[in-house]
Amino acid sequence: MSRHVRSRLAQIVVIIVGAAVLSACVTPTPYQPAPPRGFGYSEERLDGNKYRVSFRGNAQTPRETVEDYLLYRAAELTLQNGFTHFIVVGRDTEAKTSYRYWIDHYGGRGWFYHGFPHWYDPWHRPWAYDVQPVTTYTATAEIIMVKGPHEDGDLRAFDAQEVLLQVGPRVVRPEQAKQ
Repeated sequence: MSRHVRSRLAQIVVIIVGAAVLSACVTPTPYQPAPPRGFGYSEERLDGNKYRVSFRGNAQTPRETVEDYLLYRAAELTLQNGFTHFIVVGRDTEAKTSYRYWIDHYGGRGWFYHGFPHWYDPWHRPWAYDVQPVTTYTATAEIIMVKGPHEDGDLRAFDAQEVLLQVGPRVVRPEQAKQ
């Protein structure tokens, strides 16, 4: 097999793998439990009625959606534990930006995160490339669950039922995301 044919086959493989990876990330993260190192919600019990709740979205998930899903999970968790309200005692949304490099070479186009491939080009053809920022958001909050309303006017206190009613219509579950 000639060097040129092997090179074209390598390009085709890179394009197919790239398309498969990209197709897995073309929709925002649905509301779902997060697999290890994956996208979705998670929680950790810190004390009897205190939890740390997180939601991590992919590059297609807007910051507002990540924050809404965090509140939605906090409300679900509050009701599941027999409480009616929760108080947010600490909250943060982290933006993480990486860079995707698009490379045109041999007439093909491929993408690589954080660097360029080390392909040998015996003809020393020029590389055309483009750099695109990719930002993901992770929202985290520590909540204390309580029974009954907290102080009126406390902006950190949420009625769990009200959060489910207000945010619920915007929640997209995995089954809906596939449609």
